[in-house]
Amino acid sequence: ELILISLGILFVSMSMLSRTLFNMPTWFKQGDIMIGAIFPVFLKEIFSTSTYERELDLRSFRWTHVMIYSIEEINKDPAFLPNISLGYRILSSCASPTSALRAALTLASGLEETSPCAPAISALIAEAGSSQSIPVAGTFGSFQLPIVSYFSACACLSDRVKYPTFFRTMPSDYFQAKALAALVKRFGWEWIGVIQSDNDYGQSGVLAFSEEVKKFGVCIAFVGKILRTDPMDKILNVVEIIKQSTVKVILGFATEGDFYPLMTEIVKQNITGIQWLATHAWITAARPSTPEMYKAFGGALGFVGQKAVIPNLKPFLTSISPYKDPNAAFVREFWEVMVGCRPVLPGEHIDSEATKKICTGNETLMNSQDVFFNVTELRDPYNVYKAVYAIAHALHQLVFCQPVGDKTVTPCLNISDIQPKQVTDQLQRVYFRNEFGDIVFFHKNGDPPAYYDLINWQLINGQVKHITLVKFCSSHNVRFFTDFFLQVPTSLCSNVCPVGTRKAQIKGKPTCCFDCIPCADGSIANSTGATECTPCLQEYWSNDRRDGCFPKTIEFLTYQEPMGIAVTVVSLLGASLSLATMMVFIRYRETPVIKASNSELSCFLLFSLLLCFLCPLTFIGRPTVWTCMLRHTAFGVTFALCISCVLGKTIVVVTAFKATFPGNNAATKFGPAQQRIIVCSCTVMQILICILWLKLNPPFPDMVFKYSNKMIVLECNPGSEAAFYAVLGYIGLLAIICLILAFLARKLPDNFNEAKFITFSMLIFCSVWITFIPAYISSPGKFTVAVETFAILSSAFALLICIFVPKCYIIMIKPEKNTKKHYVGACVWFPSKTKIPTKNQSEKGEIRSLSTV
Repeated sequence: ELILISLGILFVSMSMLSRTLFNMPTWFKQGDIMIGAIFPVFLKEIFSTSTYERELDLRSFRWTHVMIYSIEEINKDPAFLPNISLGYRILSSCASPTSALRAALTLASGLEETSPCAPAISALIAEAGSSQSIPVAGTFGSFQLPIVSYFSACACLSDRVKYPTFFRTMPSDYFQAKALAALVKRFGWEWIGVIQSDNDYGQSGVLAFSEEVKKFGVCIAFVGKILRTDPMDKILNVVEIIKQSTVKVILGFATEGDFYPLMTEIVKQNITGIQWLATHAWITAARPSTPEMYKAFGGALGFVGQKAVIPNLKPFLTSISPYKDPNAAFVREFWEVMVGCRPVLPGEHIDSEATKKICTGNETLMNSQDVFFNVTELRDPYNVYKAVYAIAHALHQLVFCQPVGDKTVTPCLNISDIQPKQVTDQLQRVYFRNEFGDIVFFHKNGDPPAYYDLINWQLINGQVKHITLVKFCSSHNVRFFTDFFLQVPTSLCSNVCPVGTRKAQIKGKPTCCFDCIPCADGSIANSTGATECTPCLQEYWSNDRRDGCFPKTIEFLTYQEPMGIAVTVVSLLGASLSLATMMVFIRYRETPVIKASNSELSCFLLFSLLLCFLCPLTFIGRPTVWTCMLRHTAFGVTFALCISCVLGKTIVVVTAFKATFPGNNAATKFGPAQQRIIVCSCTVMQILICILWLKLNPPFPDMVFKYSNKMIVLECNPGSEAAFYAVLGYIGLLAIICLILAFLARKLPDNFNEAKFITFSMLIFCSVWITFIPAYISSPGKFTVAVETFAILSSAFALLICIFVPKCYIIMIKPEKNTKKHYVGACVWFPSKTKIPTKNQSEKGEIRSLSTV
């Protein structure tokens, strides 16, 4: 109640103030139902003690006549409100929020009425600017008076809590901001500037636009704020910001009145090369659409509402004359602008000091070519037209309880009983298709459906034309016709990062300002403007340009490369030598030197060496499951067999010479059968280890990436490291035992130096495999395989050379030493019986070689 009382007092006080202090011109026509309207017919008013000067806005003046034309058209239509006439009261707001509120209060109070019998207004058409509509809608919302705006686009007015009775035929800036953001995205502009009206319209619109473009990674370099009442210094500051900035695209989210002074200064300072984006507020305005403005703003793009060609509107406009209705508001000022002279009405005194030309009374507007009379592309006037018809449809539905066009007999409601809240409720339910085929309705928040045309400024025949390029609907995707944009400017804070580089944010600057850093090894950026580098798959590596991933080089020991050839040749050479030595031993098996060296164990040893020399061949070539299992197990088993044979020979040597001592029967207990058992048992032990290895965790082919970023090494993973080292450890254990036993038998007679050869061979063997372990661990890639094959071949050659070369030398080069006499000192006389031999028995005994022990 206190709020209502306060508002009532405000109504009366403001209305009285408007009547006493300001002579507000009113365009009035009596009707059964009255519609109020507020238009910014005058852009500014300068008051003095006796008079005031006003600047007429032709665009707003045309809006007023579109409203009058629409009401007269409805009154002539028998289907609309039959036997009921619509009247109107029109006031000017001078594009000021305070003046708009004052005009609204004046209309609501009815104190300016020329006819005291006129009814109160049932609806209000207001206002052009969002800043003017906000106080009007906020004030009259409590009284349920419906307000329909034709040019207020601020998204804030969609708040039904604050503005419950506000409707509009101009789409909300929310949709225009989405359309502008889609346009920015379409052309790839990432660095733009913004000029906004320093009021609710500019602030709300730029906020919605900023939120939209941020989704696309667009940065706003600056936001300049202007107002038509700003001093020149502030306008020059905004111009300086534009000149200092590197942006090539600027959005002018401002009304035409606010933006025009800045446009004039930009043209004056010859600032060109900028792509301007516009809102509906100025893109089609007549005042800036001149060839002079085109020098700086040519090619401007902007969204505007739907257009229509209202029939018979042009004759109505050309018939405007101050002589028809001398009391008609605003007409005299319009006539002075259009005709260029001041009309003098009958009975009016002519001021001799007047500077303006006096009209003769014969002037006419019929042949005028002014843009004011161009009704081929009506956009903002079309919004006024739809607003009037929306109110008329709501009133018709309210009074006759039937939509327009249905046959009605009698009204269902007395027009004197019409309440503003009823009109508001009917407006919310309005839904009709007008004569232009457009559907008119309001969403629950009072907004209409958003339909836009994309307009482009083009200079045709010396005139600025507003060319429609594409249509935009809030419920459909945007489709741009790129044929019109052959030379689209770029607007970037930083150049697009080329392929192979990524964006690196510059500290303290917007996200659109960045440096381009080359991608690290192993990652790529195969498109321009990449924010992150994409790592290559493990099997791939980046090229030098960092724009593509290519398969890594696969490395393994092959037969074609020098290292593989060398291993193959040496391996086959060792196998050939082993085979040749075996043939020599078989050929000369009855000679004393062969008998003295235990021919059976020697042949076993040569066979195992043959297998050892062939083992490296399994290490060459692409690793497979079978080759991996074979190379490790074959190596372990063959070397175990080899060392077992050497161990058997060593035991034979030791036991044979211990038998020369009286009472020692060791030689008789270690015959051929025992030798075979030693060899077999030691070898079987290694075979069991290998079987467990293959059963539990066998070796397998593996790709190793750790050695090089650009290379994949194919090698055999041992599977179980413990099993691998168990195989090596077992071979090492046998070798150490051989070395110890051979070392103990090193002082044998000179003619029989088998123990010395074994000792020397075992020293080399152990040295090779001791050095193998650190070399194996530290060698990269295929060199690991090379180290292992080297150890196998060198240890095998050590055994072959140290043990068999001296014997072959005697057999082949020094056959004179291959006699029983030469080996007498090395032989042992064994008794034919088990008793200790006497001297005579020894003389009758026989010489036995070590092989017969």
